[in-house]
Amino acid sequence: MISLKRKICTILIPNKLCRKLLKYAKKNKTASGEIFLTRNGTSLSRRQIWAEMKGLCRAAGVTASKVFPHNFRHLFATAFYRASRDIVKLADVLGHSSIETTRIYLLTSGAEHQRQLDRLGLVS
Repeated sequence: MISLKRKICTILIPNKLCRKLLKYAKKNKTASGEIFLTRNGTSLSRRQIWAEMKGLCRAAGVTASKVFPHNFRHLFATAFYRASRDIVKLADVLGHSSIETTRIYLLTSGAEHQRQLDRLGLVS
């Protein structure tokens, strides 16, 4: 559970990831608090995480200008919705009190709408 913007949010973690994080924490002798720290033991800032992400993306051939930490939230929301087709569950998982807030994460481009329309095969 985390406190964010005066709300308490429960963060769900897949079991496999949970085991990996516990193993990492044990290896680094972390019993509580933050798991990922700087070399000198202080908290990682948003800027430091962003810089790490940009480095990883450069190595993967992804344009660094398209990389933002919040993009992972959008990617997760899209993947979760495609798998479940349940916007109410997604809103709950994301911690949204309104489905309208969740809907923003699912907006698609005109090109995506065109691909879906073409897949319907309405015209032969």
